[in-house]
Amino acid sequence: MNYQDTIVETVEKVLPGVVSITVAKDPEVLEKEVLSELFKMGVPFYSEDIESKIDEVPKDEEGRIKVGGGSGFVISKDGIILTNKHVVIDSNAKYSVVSSAGKRYPAKVLARDPINDIAILKVDGDKFNLPIVELGNSENIKLGQGVVAIGNALGQFQNTVSTGVVSGLSRFIQATVSAAGQQERLRGLIQTDAAINPGNSGGPLVDLEGKAIAINTAVVFGAQNIGFAIPIDRAKKDLEEIKKHGRIRRPFLGVRYLILNKEMQDKLHFPLDYGALVINEGIPGDKAVVPGSASDKAGIKDRDIILTCNKKKVTEEETLEDLLSSSSVGDKVELEILRGKEKMTVNVTLEEMK
Repeated sequence: MNYQDTIVETVEKVLPGVVSITVAKDPEVLEKEVLSELFKMGVPFYSEDIESKIDEVPKDEEGRIKVGGGSGFVISKDGIILTNKHVVIDSNAKYSVVSSAGKRYPAKVLARDPINDIAILKVDGDKFNLPIVELGNSENIKLGQGVVAIGNALGQFQNTVSTGVVSGLSRFIQATVSAAGQQERLRGLIQTDAAINPGNSGGPLVDLEGKAIAINTAVVFGAQNIGFAIPIDRAKKDLEEIKKHGRIRRPFLGVRYLILNKEMQDKLHFPLDYGALVINEGIPGDKAVVPGSASDKAGIKDRDIILTCNKKKVTEEETLEDLLSSSSVGDKVELEILRGKEKMTVNVTLEEMK
C-alpha cells in the first residue's frame, strides 16, 4: 500500500469517531455577562439595547446562542469523549457534540485536568452509537513519523483533515486558554507540521495506524505549520484517575515561590541563579507555605530556596511545577533546600490538590 492509500485508510477509520463540540449559552446568561463586562469597562449602555441585540442573534433549536466550539473524539462505547480543557472551560455554558454525520447529542463535562489542557466529556451511551478512536501511546513517538490531524477547523469546516510529521518533542509553550486572556504553561508537547487551526483544538493527532497519539491543542500565530499536541498518555492517566477515584487528582506541594535566575541574582544579590524562592505574593494574609499542606508538614519555611527536586535542578526551563508534573498523589519527593547558608534535604509526601 502506498503512502496516499495509507492516509486515506487512516482517515476513513478515524473520521467517524471525531466530533465537533458546540459551546452555547442561554440568552439571559449571555446578557448578564455582557452587561457585567461593559460595567467593568465603564462603557455607557442601555440594557434594553443589549437585550435587543442578543434577541437578534441566531439561536439553536433549544433557543441558545453559540459562543464557541472545538473538536473532540470518542474513545469508548459508553460515550466518553476527549477534548481540550480550554474548549469547555466556561462553567456557565452548555455543551453538545455533533457527529461527522451531523447528529447532535447533549454532553456534560466529567472532568477538567487542573494542570494539562485536557477535558473529559460524557454523552448518553444508550443513544450514542459512534465508532471509537483507538488510543495509541506517546512513549515511542519518533521525529519524522507521519501523522494526521482531524477536527473542526475554524469552528465551521467540519471533518477537516491535514497531514504532516512529528517535527519536535518535549516542547514548552505559554498558551492563552480563555477569552479573558488567561495564560497557561503547557509542557512536554508534541510539535507537528500538520495544520492545526482554531477549532481543531481537542481533535486527535493520529499515527498511520489510526491510533490517537496526542490531542491537538495549540498553534503559533504568524508562523507556518507549527502546531502542538498533548501526548495521549496524559489523557490515559486522567481516565484512570476518574475510573478509580471519580475525579482527576493532582499532587499539591503547598508553597508559593519565585523562580530565581541570573538577572535576579545580580540585582538582588541572591546566593544562586537557580532554584525556587519560597515567598508569599505580598497580599495581606497571604502565606508562602500553605498551612497544613505537605510542605508545612515537612518543615519547609518562608525564604527557603528549593534547589532540586528528586536531584533535578529547579530552573526557569524546568520549574518546580514542571518537575512535579509526572508525580502522583502519595508519592514522596526529595527536595534539596538552602536555608540561610545551610543546605539540607527534605522528603515530602505529596497530597491531593483541593
